[in-house]
Amino acid sequence: MAMEPLFEVTKGMREDITTYCPGCTHGIAHRLIMEALEERGALGKAIGVSPVGCSIVAHQYMNVDMVESAHGRAPAVASGIKRVHPDHYVFTYQGDGDLASIGTGEIVHAAHRGEKICTFFINNAIFGMTGGQMAPTSLLGQKTTTTVEGRKKEVNGSPLRMAELIATVEGAVYVERVSLHSPAAVRKAKKAINKALDVQEKGQGFAFVEFLSTCPTNWGLSPAKALDFVSEKMIPYYPLGKIKDTTWENIEVEEEGR
Repeated sequence: MAMEPLFEVTKGMREDITTYCPGCTHGIAHRLIMEALEERGALGKAIGVSPVGCSIVAHQYMNVDMVESAHGRAPAVASGIKRVHPDHYVFTYQGDGDLASIGTGEIVHAAHRGEKICTFFINNAIFGMTGGQMAPTSLLGQKTTTTVEGRKKEVNGSPLRMAELIATVEGAVYVERVSLHSPAAVRKAKKAINKALDVQEKGQGFAFVEFLSTCPTNWGLSPAKALDFVSEKMIPYYPLGKIKDTTWENIEVEEEGR
């Protein structure tokens, strides 16, 4: 007798066995994005762009058209795709070692132009694929292979809060930071994804969702302790919630409340 699957299979996810490390929450982000697209019947009209980093293997799991880009250049590639295919959902899926480092200029200018794409930004505070070097988002005191005594402000500067940075750009109309460390947080993350897709569908501008994610291997923690690290260390520095919303619906709600 065949066993029932432990979870509902979504058409948005391929059946490949994951190569992500145990406890990594990339897979949760993948599934949430694909669920949101599937539920709006958009799997056949979605194009994702993933650059260098752990995110480069996203095409193995996301069951939509995917394009790989050079390191940090996903926003530029996605901008071109969206202009050629304005009726498609176009998104970038990027890590912090990519978006917040070599790709900082690309993401800022995509937001500045108000490109009608979504960026899903995975912030695990470290370079994951290349062995655990300090990322622009690594926390003060955090030990990495390039900060063996911990990140120091006077040497390395403070961690970049990318969501707050993007929120200062006029062309970015929706910016939210979510987390993947608990079931409640995951539910909120999916709402943010749907909001970002709504913004793109209505052609309102650039949408940016940051996910606080885990990297147990390079943090040197168990999967369970890595979830605690997100809640106890990352969230105090990277507060969750909606950082900017200048979409038409939000403006209408604010005007009604006056």
